Amino acid sequence: MSSGVVGARSLYDEDHEYLRETVRSFVAKHAEPNAERWSEQGKVDRWLFTEAASAGLLGFNIPEEYGGGGITDFRFNAVIGEEFSRNPVSDGLACVGLASDIVIPYFTDLTNDEQKRRWLPGIAAGELVVAVAMTEPGGPGPTWPASAPPRCATATTTWSTAARSSSPTGRTPTSWPPPCAPGPTRTRD
Repeated sequence: MSSGVVGARSLYDEDHEYLRETVRSFVAKHAEPNAERWSEQGKVDRWLFTEAASAGLLGFNIPEEYGGGGITDFRFNAVIGEEFSRNPVSDGLACVGLASDIVIPYFTDLTNDEQKRRWLPGIAAGELVVAVAMTEPGGPGPTWPASAPPRCATATTTWSTAARSSSPTGRTPTSWPPPCAPGPTRTRD
């Protein structure tokens, strides 16, 4: 498979290229056989997270003392992102990249020691699925009643939905942003 890059790149070393091959093998073994089904279901299988952790693709940026790889070199994240995006069957794997690039740093950088001991080992093993959802001030949030009509999310709303990929309860959260009715906005206010 051609990388699409012309000329030699000095950004990556031998370890990064080894990881590149690991990601390609992981995609071939786990994503290719399941991609169509995942697309139809709208979620990946729960086991994907434990397999990604076992392969070193999830939790590698968690300190070793909590079961991770202890890697702080973001070039490894870049290699994983490049390889996931290169393969057309990898769209279901975005949840792994989101966890490593966006969500795990909240747990490694913004938690106290007790919280790290409580959460990081499960995240590093792929046993705990992590996600973060963000919205603009005044937007729909945790206090918005489930029975209320959906609000129209604005262009400034960002949703990161790794948890949508696989829920231990078997429930898939609602897709965001919710559809807007014709007209300027649809709100409860």
